[in-house]
Amino acid sequence: MTRPARIALKVVVWSICLAPLARLAYRAWTDDLGANPISFITNTLGDWTLRILLASLAMTPLRIAFGLSWPITVRRLLGLFAFAYVCLHFSVWIVLDFFFDWPRMWADIVKRPYITMGMLALLSLIPLAATSTTSMIRRLGARNWTRLHRLAYVAAVCAVVHYLWLAKVGVKDPYWYAAALVVLLGVRGWEWARRVIRRRRDRAQAAPPRVRSQAENPLS
Repeated sequence: MTRPARIALKVVVWSICLAPLARLAYRAWTDDLGANPISFITNTLGDWTLRILLASLAMTPLRIAFGLSWPITVRRLLGLFAFAYVCLHFSVWIVLDFFFDWPRMWADIVKRPYITMGMLALLSLIPLAATSTTSMIRRLGARNWTRLHRLAYVAAVCAVVHYLWLAKVGVKDPYWYAAALVVLLGVRGWEWARRVIRRRRDRAQAAPPRVRSQAENPLS
């Protein structure tokens, strides 16, 4: 992908990810946040956190399934936007719901499992955001960085469970998000299994003839 194409793609991602915030700000300006503004803001930010997080996790499966290269260009940017949204979501809970009443917040985290899962999702994303720079990739090494950033799937699982436990009976959106996550995990699992099989086959083919013969015929 050429440099102008990468820039244009990132401009599109920025525009899409900032649009919900702009719409939310406009609705606040026009006093159109519904009967429960705090709940509306919290839910909107939470929904977009999960959408953008799943979108960031979809970039690698898109490359695996369709051989596309452009998704990797915006994967990190989407992850940072997901972290920004979850911080806003969490800030609303701290400032507007509890107004910095830390003992009550801690009691709520311990008492309500869905809040516990949401907190785990946030904590899982913090090290990913902190190591998202190119310098941190060099410092950690590509392999260690990749292993650490698998926490994104942990965060997504916690976020989906958070939504499932929070949602009222009859609300179907959490199940769509859960289904999307299962598909993404399935693609990654299939790719992992394929790599394991290929490595074993390559090692078997690279082995000396006598060792290869014994591996193929263990009773000989």
